[in-house]
Amino acid sequence: MLGEELPQIVTNTLPGPRAAAVIARREGAVPAAIRCGYPLVIERGEGAMVADVDGNRFVDWVGGVGVLNLGYSRPEVVAAVREQAGRYFHAMANIITHEGYVALAEALASRAPVAGNRALSFFANSGAEADENAVKLARAFTGRPNIVVFSGAFHGRTLLTMAMTSKKAYARGMGPFPDGVYRADFPYLYRAPAGLEGEAAISWYLGRLHDVFEQASPPEQVAAIVVEPVQGEGGFIPVPLAWITAVRRLCDEHGILLVVDEVQTGYCRTGRFFASEYWAEAGVRPDILTAAKSIAAGLPLSAIVAREEIMAAVPGGVIGGTFGGNALACAAGLAVIEVMERERLADRAVEIGATVTARYREWAERFDVIGDIRGLGAMVGLELVRDRTTKQPHPDLVAALVAECAARGLIIESAGTYGNVIRFLAPLVITDAQLAAGLDILEAALAVHAAQPEPLYATYSR
Repeated sequence: MLGEELPQIVTNTLPGPRAAAVIARREGAVPAAIRCGYPLVIERGEGAMVADVDGNRFVDWVGGVGVLNLGYSRPEVVAAVREQAGRYFHAMANIITHEGYVALAEALASRAPVAGNRALSFFANSGAEADENAVKLARAFTGRPNIVVFSGAFHGRTLLTMAMTSKKAYARGMGPFPDGVYRADFPYLYRAPAGLEGEAAISWYLGRLHDVFEQASPPEQVAAIVVEPVQGEGGFIPVPLAWITAVRRLCDEHGILLVVDEVQTGYCRTGRFFASEYWAEAGVRPDILTAAKSIAAGLPLSAIVAREEIMAAVPGGVIGGTFGGNALACAAGLAVIEVMERERLADRAVEIGATVTARYREWAERFDVIGDIRGLGAMVGLELVRDRTTKQPHPDLVAALVAECAARGLIIESAGTYGNVIRFLAPLVITDAQLAAGLDILEAALAVHAAQPEPLYATYSR
């Protein structure tokens, strides 16, 4: 079975001949802006493994950028979708009620650690749509126009979420953007101002948030503060509990809603079903939660969860959409929750993260290009630098490692404001042997490239 196998490259070059032909067709049919520099074309996927059309096998540490926490082709999900497809594909929620929508809304409302006595849920199709809807809720409930987001944030590629997203490479040439979006510094403790650590660093970042209130929008005009519990595109940077506790107090003081973007962190990735459960254990609950990616094992679906009073503030017709809560996606979503909880994948995420982090720390003794190791559960970032003292980012090395690892049968991806972080998002069903094989490949790639004055690229460029 593919799901139990290990990576193996059988072609003399990558991409192999069949993959190369499809990639050439892609170049003639798909916009170049939808970039893909990886030298494979998938034939099938199972668990954490991908087999390409030429017979090569790869272990996947990207998992659709967090979509495949449950892995490829999970049989229970496949069965649920097939059963649902035999009855009906879709029933638009504004016209016909279908029980799958209701059951999944109940399941998420009971699990999301949002503030309040009774939560409600509704569905959209993507993380960006979920985040836009969260802003709608916050504006409707507070009657205020503005939101605060953070450096390093990624919230999507719609017009509003491009404004919310920090890295403007994702929005080049797309302005003007909507007004009322203001940005504070995220507590990126590895890159805090020189000499600041611990409480002093937390205080500095809180001060930067206060600067937004002073220089951009007074707090009484702010509807919501939107934050990822672990920044994804920003470099896998966890929110410090002391900082979010202070932010929660600030929100309460000024009547601001706290929105947690769990699009990438949700669904057992961090060692809890939702990463904000860690906040709840420390006495902090968000007002609104968004989820997507692994929610339906690869089918398009996202969710917005908030307490009843917030949902009640939205006028009829303002939220919802044609495909939100599609019947096939909801069937998959219910199966995902059942499997994840039955197999205790949140606990497995903690085990995986501990294994990866321990290995990374061993490498840090050997490779001085490793600047920082951080994360939560099985969401781990490895930040590479040219010099540990200056912390100068080393994106060229990361690009070389991505290429080298793919050539050896491991799929990894970069992240971070400077493109110098290797992200770990392997499916939580990865076997111990597959995890070890991937770590061996990455270590071998580091041995080849980390000692070079300039990176040596593999047989293809990214």
